Amino acid sequence: MFDRVLVANRGEIAVRVIRALHELGIEAVAVYSTADRDALHVELADQAVCIGPPSATESYLRISNVIAAAETTGCDAVHPGYGFLAENAEFVRACDDNDVVFIGPPADVVEQLGDKVRAKEAMAAAGVPLVPGSDGTGGLDALRAAAAAAGFPVLLKAAAGGGGKGMRVVAAEDELDRAFSAATAEADAAFGDGAMYVEKLLSPARHVEIQVLCDEDGNVLTLGERECSIQRRHQKLVEESPSAALDATTREEMEATVARASEAIGYRNAGTFEFLVGPDGAFHFIEVNCRLQVEHPVSELVTGIDIVREQIRIAAGEPLAAVGRAARRGHAIEVRINAEDPARGFLPAPGRIVQLQLPLGPGVRVDTAVRAGSEIPPYYDSMIAKLVVWDDTRAAAIARTERALRELAIEGIPTTRELALDVIASPEFRSGDYSISTLADLEHRLPSLASP
Repeated sequence: MFDRVLVANRGEIAVRVIRALHELGIEAVAVYSTADRDALHVELADQAVCIGPPSATESYLRISNVIAAAETTGCDAVHPGYGFLAENAEFVRACDDNDVVFIGPPADVVEQLGDKVRAKEAMAAAGVPLVPGSDGTGGLDALRAAAAAAGFPVLLKAAAGGGGKGMRVVAAEDELDRAFSAATAEADAAFGDGAMYVEKLLSPARHVEIQVLCDEDGNVLTLGERECSIQRRHQKLVEESPSAALDATTREEMEATVARASEAIGYRNAGTFEFLVGPDGAFHFIEVNCRLQVEHPVSELVTGIDIVREQIRIAAGEPLAAVGRAARRGHAIEVRINAEDPARGFLPAPGRIVQLQLPLGPGVRVDTAVRAGSEIPPYYDSMIAKLVVWDDTRAAAIARTERALRELAIEGIPTTRELALDVIASPEFRSGDYSISTLADLEHRLPSLASP
């Protein structure tokens, strides 16, 4: 096992990883920008190293600074959390070159799966069903032909994309030229790569993902699915497990497909295979996230498995304690709380938290790095907390989520708390019959989205 691990992240995920390290008896080293010098993850760590000014490009994304922090503090390994450098193959190689273990998949796997086209090719070779569309990236003429063959509407997507960047819905052929220009420019600015491909737009569709753990011996453990269809502009807001969209046969088939694909590509550590489930119940591969997911607590609560601790153990060479399909029980729901103003187009709302009251009670978990007096800087992601609940049934979990959201009080900045209450109370969510377009369809009648 490792003696000392550097946590190459900030915010709630850095706090989450530091706590897991301490529970395993491992020293934790934090990194921070000057904007985060008073942050909770800095306080909780055994050591902390400043790696640059507030801008992420000059601090948390600066590979040389993160590697230098690991070397000067004598770290055995680096945990990247999610975001920033978590899926950066160059960073994984830099860790390897400096004899620091990267807690995640190997560089070649990260590189292959980070390219959406190469990832689709690998999945097709492993027998994973794909969304109809282009065989690879191409210019406008090639994509026009592929879109026509798949049938409009289609999604125009960036090969190096993520988080909805470089993605456009194209309803008809005469929209393709303008969408291609806009998506290519956005992808090039965000990822330095404007390569595009097209996929058939499935509608209505559910966004369902499978959590997997793979050890160094090639053993695979699937931890069931997470339903992630409540999202705005491809950003997830509410997740739950199990999904109301899957029957037992489909669930087992999806997990078997993921296990087979993991073995075929030589996957290691924690990962998430994302799928679209169409109105006919058929599932189609979207992408693999080679990292810990924001919504990982949902799987932890229904399986009882600490995914972060398992990541660390796997990276240290320990085998999985169980393989196959993990046992699971009950129902879990996660709600992301963002420092945003829903009534003003989800405008980011940095500022100081004046008062904070977190919900308590059975089956309630809050992952956060904020407290009363915390300053929310304008430089990073707007998520400030994750409320996660568990109960025996979905109906009980919904009731517990509502109760916990009403207990949650954050004063000083606008947040998405009221929006979450509106969504959880909606007939669509309560019925379990919703899709990735549901939130957009609800926007005209949710009280929290009404202009002031």
